[in-house]
Formats: sequence, C-alpha cells, structure tokens
Amino acid sequence: MLITTADERTWPKNKETPVLFLGEWCKLFSRRRVWEKMDYKIVPYHWDDRKKLYDDYLYLRILYEDILSKLSVKLNEIHQVDHSIRYWRIFVGPWLGYFIQILFDRWSMIKRALEGFSISGVKVINTPLKAVVPKDMAHFIYMITDDVWNEKIYSELLKQYADFPIEVITNSGAIEIVLSGESVAYKELYRRLLIRGSAWIFKYLTKENELFILSSYLSLMQELKLQLLMKQFPKIWRSLPAPKANYDQNKRAWSLGEPGDHEFKSIVMTFIPKHIPILYLEGYGDCLSAIRNQPWPKKPKAIFTSNAQLEDDVFKLWCAEKVENGTTLICGQHGGNYGTSLWMFVEEHEIEICDTYLTWGWGENSNSKIKSFGNLKTIGKKTKWNREGYVLLVEMAIPRYSYFMYSVPVASQYLDYFEDQCRFAEGLSSEIRRYMVVRLYRHEYGWDQKKRWQHRYPDVKLDEGVTKIDDLISKSRMCVSTYNATTLLESLSLNVPTIIFWNPSHWELRDEAVPYFHALKEVGIFHDTPEGAAHKVNEIWADVTAWWQSAEIQNVRETFCHRFSRRIDRPIGYLKEIIKQQINTRPY
Repeated sequence: MLITTADERTWPKNKETPVLFLGEWCKLFSRRRVWEKMDYKIVPYHWDDRKKLYDDYLYLRILYEDILSKLSVKLNEIHQVDHSIRYWRIFVGPWLGYFIQILFDRWSMIKRALEGFSISGVKVINTPLKAVVPKDMAHFIYMITDDVWNEKIYSELLKQYADFPIEVITNSGAIEIVLSGESVAYKELYRRLLIRGSAWIFKYLTKENELFILSSYLSLMQELKLQLLMKQFPKIWRSLPAPKANYDQNKRAWSLGEPGDHEFKSIVMTFIPKHIPILYLEGYGDCLSAIRNQPWPKKPKAIFTSNAQLEDDVFKLWCAEKVENGTTLICGQHGGNYGTSLWMFVEEHEIEICDTYLTWGWGENSNSKIKSFGNLKTIGKKTKWNREGYVLLVEMAIPRYSYFMYSVPVASQYLDYFEDQCRFAEGLSSEIRRYMVVRLYRHEYGWDQKKRWQHRYPDVKLDEGVTKIDDLISKSRMCVSTYNATTLLESLSLNVPTIIFWNPSHWELRDEAVPYFHALKEVGIFHDTPEGAAHKVNEIWADVTAWWQSAEIQNVRETFCHRFSRRIDRPIGYLKEIIKQQINTRPY
C-alpha cells in the first residue's frame, strides 16, 4: 500500500500491512512509535542524484519561461487588460516558478513509485479543491509545507496515473490551511488599522514622483536618512493587507492551450488553472482597486526593496503597474546564498524583474543590471563576542517537501544534514561540548528538531530560534555556521570568530565562488566535513582570539567579505548616488 504523506488518516488500520512510504517526509520523528512497528519500504528520493537535480532545474527554467508567456496572454484575456510579460513576471512570476518546480518534484516521485514498485492500493482524502487553493503568495508559501496541501497534489496525480485501487476517504479533519496567527483577530486588526492610519497621514506629505522604499533591509534611521538625502519628507511605509476574495470554480474553466510535447508540461498546464492563487484570478479586480486607492506615490521615480518582491502581492501588483509606466525598480540582495549558489531561482527572478540589482559585493560586470554595493543588513551594526563564552552552533531546517530550487539539501536530505550536526558534536571534546549552544531554526517544518537533539544529546543546551542571534553571539566565543546563507556572511562581516562546515555535495557552488571558499578552507575557517570543523574548534578553543586576529585569518576574511559581504564607507550616501544615477538614466 502506498503512503504519500504523514497524514495518518491515509495509513492502513492494520499495522501489519506492508506499506511503501513515498518519502521520509511521511515519517514524523514524533510518531516513530507508530511507523517503526510497520513493515515498510521507502521510495528512493529522485533528487538524491544531484546531477539530475541540476539538470531538472535547467529544464524547468526553460519551461517556466514558456508557461509564463502563455499565462501572461491568458491573464490579459481573462482580465481584459494588455500588460507586458514583465508586468506578469513581477506579479505572478514567483508563484509560477515555485509551483512548477514543486509540482515537478511531486510528479517525479509518483512516477518513480509507480514504475519501481508493485502497489496494492492507496487511500486519498476527499479534500475540496477550494480548501487547498491559496489566497495569495504568502498563503501559498505556508501551504506547501503542509501535509494537507501535499496530500491533495499527490492524490490528483495518482488519479491520473494509478492502475490500482484508490480508496477515497471522507475529510473528517480540518479542510482549510490557515496561516499561523490568523485566529488572533484583535491583534491583526490593530496592526492593520495602525498601518492604514499612518499610511494615510503620510499621503498628505508625499510627492507623487518621489522615491518609494519598502522592506529595504535598512534600519529605520537609515531609511529616514536616505529619504532626507533624496530631499523628500521621510516616511515609513509598511505592507498593506491583501483584499479578500472568494474561490469561484466557474472562473477556472480555462486552459493554457494544447497539451505540451512533454508529459510533465501537459500536467502543469492542467494544474495551473485549478491551483493559481485566488488573488491572481478572482481577486485581481479588487486588488487593482486597492492599489489605486492606497496612499503610496502615484508616479514614483524609483522603487527600492529588498524583501517585498517575492511574497507581498499588493506591493508586487502596485510595483508592476509603476514599472510598466516607467518607474525604475531597484532590488537589493535578499540574503545569503546569492552570488555563490550554483543554481537559484529567486536570484534569477529578482535580477530579471529589476532595472538595478544591488548585491552585497559580487557580480560586478557580469550583468549590466548588477551593481556591487554592500551588506545591507550590517550597515552601522556592531556585534560583541565573549572570549570566554560558548560555541554557538547555528542550525537550519528546510521543508520536508521540496520548495523552490537552489543549491541546498532537498526534502529528506535534511536527515543527512542533521547527522552531520551530530558528527560535529561527537567530534568535540567532552569539555567543549558542555559549552555548546545549539540554535535551532525558527521554523520546525515537522522535523522535530528539538526532540531529535534531545534524543541524541539529552543535556544539550538549545535555543529554539527565538533569541536574537546578536544576543547569542554576545555570549559566545565563536559562531559555527552550518549552511550557506546569511548567518556566515553577517558573522564574517562583523568580524566574529567563525567556523563553517557543510557537505559540498548538498551546497554546490558556482565557479566564481569556489576560489573564495577554497581560501577559507586553506586557513581553517571552512571545512567540508563535520569532523574537520570539530577538530579545528578543539585546536583553537583555548585561545580563539589569537587565531582569529592573526594576519593570515584576517586577510582571507577581508578578501572574502569584500566579495560577498562588503562593508563600505558612507553607505547611505553611496546608495543615494546609485539611486539618483538610475533615475537620471531612465529611458524617458
């Protein structure tokens, strides 16, 4: 019997029935007392072949462009508008890219199970389609990590391919995937009223053609200073809530054209009309009215954002309209992995939609849009560390089900990552291990991080991701970064003693980044095995300061940071110059 998710309603009542788990995501650690007793096999994960993963990414990137072109035409037709593909790329592109990549993974695993195993049957849940259609992009990001959404996708695929009995069971549980915090009505209402109130006050202080800044990664004071330098009254803009709209099955009776020449292309073209977020279809008109009646500037010369271009649909629709009318869009780097990852959908998307892309140091001259700037998150920031403090092990987690594609452990490969963390802990001397604090990732994703650590090391000191990282660093003598993301860029930029380790087979680097990480490896900052990292910590523990402040370490650190996490003099003044230059070179 096939089991596709961790939703035990689809599991056999007879625990002696042989089962085939579609992936490790079915086996929650907290429920191991149940599945450990079962007679089970697991379908090998298709992207454990990392060459296939990269090849699939290249194929899906081409497919995305083809589908985006078709979807742009269809949405223009449905909404009776005539917008460019860039307009729809800004507004709908992030969802479309994620959805194609996610659906390909689910489709590939169903195909692998059907082709590689003899399956007696499967149970699927009769979840109404409208219960799993996301309201908007933020809702979609939340849903794709949930068992209910994934079970529905798998069940739809199975109904098209399975040649064995499918038992449909009644949905007796929750039928709607609700964003965390949505039930806190009064708190949310207060937040929305505060945002709306301050925004409408700013309306009377706003020139229609001034610079608009939202989610910039700058501090409040830095944003205000930038606006003053741009000779405009400083304002604090915040995201506006998306209007609500209702799912309407009748508005989804359309197609993207004839089936494609590839089996998966036909699947994705069939799934898009059914699963496209409500805001892009039923709610488009209301969202259009909302952005045209909000107090943001009507004809901004430029828009600057670092963190609103993916999930904030109200901003994205407003931004798409302004860009189509000639406004310059400037995007800042969103975090780590950019500029180093061998493949990364969101990096490519952000560069494609903007006129100017500000990196934290990399990429100058590789693309005319790209400008080397500096780490926006460390401007004006200082962090202290304790020479007699802890060793801080900074963890990451990924969704149990794959999401958008970049060089990262995918889905069940998290378990390999966790084993590497345990190998690191095991490699530390018993004295140092007592001084180790493990900072868990703030999102659980069903991996039971805390329980896993306590099961392996009952006395381990854990921070559940709620304490500010700066506060933890201030009590630590070194930071151990275990994944290619923002943490290592910030700690190195702030000159905090840092050790880095990860499995290079799960964090593939682009050619341009390899020499910089090799230099870190040569001086003992970067390690490609947990044992090597642990050995280095044991070696330098007695005098971390002497090691870290040596000329050799500092020279390599500074070279690396200049490329990937630069700190610059007069950053706000320099940012003003870049923005003014881009405004002055607009093509109209």
